[in-house]
Amino acid sequence: MMNTTKNNNFTDIITGRRSIRKYDPSVKISKEEMTEILTEATLAPSSVNMQPWRFLVIDSPEGKAKLAPLVKFNQLQNETSAAMIAVFGDLNNFDYAEEIYGTAVERGLMPAEVKERQMGGLSKHFSTLPHEVNKDTVLIDAGLVSMQLMLAARAHGYDTNPIGGYDKEQIGEIFGMDKERYIPVMLLSIGKAAEEGYASVRLPIDRITEWK
Repeated sequence: MMNTTKNNNFTDIITGRRSIRKYDPSVKISKEEMTEILTEATLAPSSVNMQPWRFLVIDSPEGKAKLAPLVKFNQLQNETSAAMIAVFGDLNNFDYAEEIYGTAVERGLMPAEVKERQMGGLSKHFSTLPHEVNKDTVLIDAGLVSMQLMLAARAHGYDTNPIGGYDKEQIGEIFGMDKERYIPVMLLSIGKAAEEGYASVRLPIDRITEWK
């Protein structure tokens, strides 16, 4: 098991991140440390704080064997990583609103009257929210948490690779998730790099930014 010293140098974290495809298969991540990484990732923002992200951590040989047929062009990541993390978006995220806002009141983070006012407005909003608008919001929020997850992993001394090339039609069903409720957003491999990742070019800011 890998014991890492957490890196709190933000510049080092963002400049040192690479997309890694081959990992040291001997390096495992404990459930306790993975929980810490995921907890840090969930500090990402989300629309009205509904936190629609859901994680499926696939780290057992049996789980990876199930995943293998769905990641045809990403076998190396699946075989060598400490885990593959499937990020889903929960279309029924408002089901947790009472718990989220109620806990905020209990902890003194929100006045009770604000909670009641917010819940009244949000109940009306979500009751008429078009499916596609809800889906688009969930995808944005799940993208935010995915990026934060990669940075949290890097801070813990691990490397990642965001994977879009996998069978999104089957992954939920194969792992027993409701396809109508949970939208597959991204698959992330995580572990300790066995080879150095390539640095990549970014377009200069003056090419991609307008100032008004």
